[in-house]
Amino acid sequence: MTEILFVALFGLLLLGVPVAFSLGIASVAALHFASPIPLIIVPQKLFNGLNSFPFLAIPLFLLAGNIMAAAQISERLVKLAGLALGRYPGGLAQMSTGASAFFGAISGSAPATTSAIGSILIPSMVNRGYAPAFAGAVVASSGALGLIIPPSLTMVIYGTIADVSIGDLFIAGILPGIVIALALGVANYLLAKRHGLAGEPVNPDVKASKVIAESSLALIMPAIILGGIYGGIFTPTESAAVACLYGLIIGMFVYRSITIKSLGPIFINTAISSAIVMYLMGTANAFSYIITAEQVPQAVAASILGFSSNPSLIMVMILVLLLIAGTFLDNVAALVLLVPTLGALIAAVGIDPIYFGVFTVIALAVGNFTPPVGLNLFIAARLSGSRMEDISKSTLPYIGAYLVVLALLILFPKVITLFV
Repeated sequence: MTEILFVALFGLLLLGVPVAFSLGIASVAALHFASPIPLIIVPQKLFNGLNSFPFLAIPLFLLAGNIMAAAQISERLVKLAGLALGRYPGGLAQMSTGASAFFGAISGSAPATTSAIGSILIPSMVNRGYAPAFAGAVVASSGALGLIIPPSLTMVIYGTIADVSIGDLFIAGILPGIVIALALGVANYLLAKRHGLAGEPVNPDVKASKVIAESSLALIMPAIILGGIYGGIFTPTESAAVACLYGLIIGMFVYRSITIKSLGPIFINTAISSAIVMYLMGTANAFSYIITAEQVPQAVAASILGFSSNPSLIMVMILVLLLIAGTFLDNVAALVLLVPTLGALIAAVGIDPIYFGVFTVIALAVGNFTPPVGLNLFIAARLSGSRMEDISKSTLPYIGAYLVVLALLILFPKVITLFV
């Protein structure tokens, strides 16, 4: 049955069938042709895969991100990043990374971060003499911070699949997110020095107090979420609802950029995105049921443990697997396919699932700005008017920065679990 399951899955993926449908069809094929288990188990497992209270956080966090994007806070966050980082060499590139870190803490989405920040700063960089491909690479790689800096939708999905605390994942993701942002800043600085890109002149008409006041309202949202979860005031799912309410209040009554009329498209876009993710989670549960029944995770764990039982070496092998999977699969698809299998392996060698979850999210985030399916690259290419090939070459220093951080996280795992 396992052979039919995986042959059908990879065959459908090669034909370009969406991952969610490939998982469902492969599960049905395996059960129909090689198992006495009735097919009624598929819809039952699909429903059971969605019948989870923590899953409510997924559409709620998507809604909160869409609300904050509609509130047009990206311009305010860019000004804040300019105030703090614009004076340094490669000022606009540094602003891109800083603004992406701020916006990522609100949206929880890499494509949304890339689009929101890139639409403002890529044209500015090109006008200031930055190469279009370099401008696109900076924003594409910085946009991946939207997946890493909590609250992160990808962490919510991992926490639900692996049955670990989403609140602990959020807390654990703070320090690595800051380290990656600093690593990207160092890459920006070195590349700016190499290409002679100066900092931005200080505008005397810009009042720092006004910029901080306008942007601080938006940045309070992740503080409310993390503080509420860590303080035991509400659960991660409840925190997502609080984030939606807070976003509506500042968007409608403070910034006044959201109207009753504009709520319709926000809700529709959220419903579409939620349906895609939730259907994928449902079919993945049916798929996971079969591979668990066939003891595939245990077989994979035994095979790797037969090669080595050193946790660091195993994490290196897992990193290679995650980087390859992230290149070809969406983050959610990679999680639902790999986490059930790798969970048995990390449990066998005593690797903390919180550490592994944050590490996995960071490794998969690299796939957002690597070809052939890196969505951030497509967005940055469209905004900069560059070819995918040119932007892909320009992202190499930033891929290197991520890999250095990932290597450090393997050597010093306490960086992730320090505050958990």
